[in-house]
Amino acid sequence: MAAFDHSLIARSEATISHLAKRNFAQEEPGVILVFCIIGVVAILLLALFINRKLQARKDRAPA
Repeated sequence: MAAFDHSLIARSEATISHLAKRNFAQEEPGVILVFCIIGVVAILLLALFINRKLQARKDRAPA
């Protein structure tokens, strides 16, 4: 049976531990800000579209 290289195992465990503790949002705040801005703009455009459709339906309905 082949012997295990314990230094390689320890190094891989350290790498996995480091990746698990990494906080992307703290390291890249600009990217998170852009995602938030794009999300807000998308929500506003969707609300505007829905509002116009509802207003058109209300104007078509007999009074």
